[in-house]
Amino acid sequence: MTKDTQPSPAESGKPQEAATKNLSEKLFTTHKQAKETSALTRYLPTDQAWLDERHVSENSGWYRGLRRMQWIWQGVDPLDQEEVLAKIAGSDNSRTHDFWLDTVMGYRSGNWAYEWTKLGARYQKEAANLEGETKADKYFSASLCYSIAGYPHLKSDNLSVQAQVLANAAYDEGAKATSNFVRTLKIPFQNRHFDARLHVPHTQHPFPVVVVSAGLDSLQTDMWRLYRDYLRPRGIGMITVDMPSVGACGHWTLNEDSSEIHQAVLNELPNLPWVSHNRVGLLGFRFGGNTMIRLSFLEQEKVSACVAIGAPVHKVLSTPESIKSMPKMYLDMLASRLGKTMVDVSSLSYFMMKWSLKVQGIINTRRTKVPILAMSMENDPICPESDNQLVALYSLGGKAKKIKSDNISKGYEQSLELAIKWMESELLR
Repeated sequence: MTKDTQPSPAESGKPQEAATKNLSEKLFTTHKQAKETSALTRYLPTDQAWLDERHVSENSGWYRGLRRMQWIWQGVDPLDQEEVLAKIAGSDNSRTHDFWLDTVMGYRSGNWAYEWTKLGARYQKEAANLEGETKADKYFSASLCYSIAGYPHLKSDNLSVQAQVLANAAYDEGAKATSNFVRTLKIPFQNRHFDARLHVPHTQHPFPVVVVSAGLDSLQTDMWRLYRDYLRPRGIGMITVDMPSVGACGHWTLNEDSSEIHQAVLNELPNLPWVSHNRVGLLGFRFGGNTMIRLSFLEQEKVSACVAIGAPVHKVLSTPESIKSMPKMYLDMLASRLGKTMVDVSSLSYFMMKWSLKVQGIINTRRTKVPILAMSMENDPICPESDNQLVALYSLGGKAKKIKSDNISKGYEQSLELAIKWMESELLR
């Protein structure tokens, strides 16, 4: 049997590519026997027994939720994606759980982080031979692959932490290659700083800007195409921010004041000469949407418009039974965001209820003058139509929108088109 080698960009004689190879080797050499992601989170014995029974009955095949259409839209070639997933599924190496294909142990062929890092390294090698925006796009796609390698970004996952380093490095290379102005911002918060990324077409005049956050299992480096294809053509800038406990904001655990980090970004905007701090929009996906809605009520004077896509607002957060229907990956992720090392599923239900914006009294005791567009796909178990209607009711000029889910890819594109048109009408009026 031949010995597996870690994926890293092939040498090309170029200093930057050699540096990337060295970084990859340095990061992953000591993690050949890294503990596999699905085995990191411990549960109380009674909960573990219940989870084991459910896994066998569900027969889902994958520990991670596969977001094929989303990753393709964000920049992964569909054929490359299927090749990676096939290598993971077809691996003969030992797995933590035989019923989950993506639980190959150790940093070797078939391991989730290994195969996605390998694709990222390939994209990074290709980028070195390109020019201009094509070069930048390929670097950003490489960064996305590294981010997927670390998905769902559990804080105790060493391979995920190393993949995030590569994702940030590739994103920085893309920022250098693009003609757009991309700058890492150091935002002060609680006697520390965290990184957010600013994207504007140029610096000749200030631009209206949208502050963007995704869910609890995504990184801010996943958002390049949102800016390139939707915001930039409309003359709107973008600032990406990680959620608390994730990526650049990993020093802070998630609590009921889920918008405090984003509030710090709003406070910093008047100090940035490249943005119009009186024309600021908020855009959040999944739990990022919960945070942006919250901020729209707390900072009404600083926000011009808000869009929340698939945001858990109340129902799923306030129904204890809902947590038992969540896949283990999501339970592990929630425990990670809360900083839990031993999980009691009942206590997770308690913390989820504290995140409900209705339970907090955010959206049932006051109204906001910020127009909020709350939208989700039809039959979304995380964001039911009742949540969107609740948000729209307490927002002056707010609107709830349900997207038909006959075609997931088409629905995703339709959601973004509606979101950006709404943002454009409010920021550029």
